[in-house]
Amino acid sequence: MSVYDYVLTQTNFVRKDDLNYPFEERGLQFGDGIYEVIRVYNGKYYLINEHVERLYRSAEAVRIELPFTEKEMYSHLDELLNKNNIESDAKVYLQVTRGSAPRDHSFPLNTTANLYAYVQDLPRKMNIMREGVTTITEPDVRWDWCYIKSLNLLPNVMAKQTASEQGCFEAILHKDGEVTECSSSNIYLVREGKVHTHPAKKNILHGCVRMRVEQFCKEESIPFIEEAFRVEDIQYADELFLSSSTAEVTPIIKVDGKPVREGMVGEITRKMQEKYEQDAGIIESASIFAKEV
Repeated sequence: MSVYDYVLTQTNFVRKDDLNYPFEERGLQFGDGIYEVIRVYNGKYYLINEHVERLYRSAEAVRIELPFTEKEMYSHLDELLNKNNIESDAKVYLQVTRGSAPRDHSFPLNTTANLYAYVQDLPRKMNIMREGVTTITEPDVRWDWCYIKSLNLLPNVMAKQTASEQGCFEAILHKDGEVTECSSSNIYLVREGKVHTHPAKKNILHGCVRMRVEQFCKEESIPFIEEAFRVEDIQYADELFLSSSTAEVTPIIKVDGKPVREGMVGEITRKMQEKYEQDAGIIESASIFAKEV
């Protein structure tokens, strides 16, 4: 993936090769910061309101004062795409840290937050969305405030790496057998025409695409049940799928080496994919999934 030339910072736009931070940066030393990943289709943001609103909620939760108002943030993010002449599918990574100061666990006083945002190519992964992915289960050892999209991602990284080393796309996380979410996505179990997923409490990320999945279910009169399921429930699932801004809606066809049903992608998962594409304005490929139901 190529990274485009211009990067947004808290003061101005700079070329990516000129971007630097002081040695004592709290994001580097403490993971003291927050972030968002925003999807772009055909040069236009998807779910930008949801992402920006969540960024400000995360900032408030960890008491970081953002350098821009919400109105200014929208303007700067639009300018970021314009300066890089984005007309294709991409993602914007946006990170804010508490700032730079002599190293101390206590918050520094009168320190300006450090911010940067950049654009990276992100072609759609049509093969995995058509065919589905394999996963493993891993204990959820993260902190209890996962609703904050913070930089403290080491447990997620380790779980994802374990999955990758076993040839799998994702790790399904659980606390004592109760499924929470995946290392970088939300997860849903379909049983008897109902979609089950962990409730939006503090111990999972309140995914922007997750909110759309809930909306899609309501539009299609599909029961959306916010109730945690267990690892052992997966063997009885009719369908299993995940969602995130980068993975969109992706079917899960195998968990810990065992197929979900016969390893075929289910009807409700395909419906969610079709609804996602319509909602994101990707009309030209919506029929691809619809034909396979």
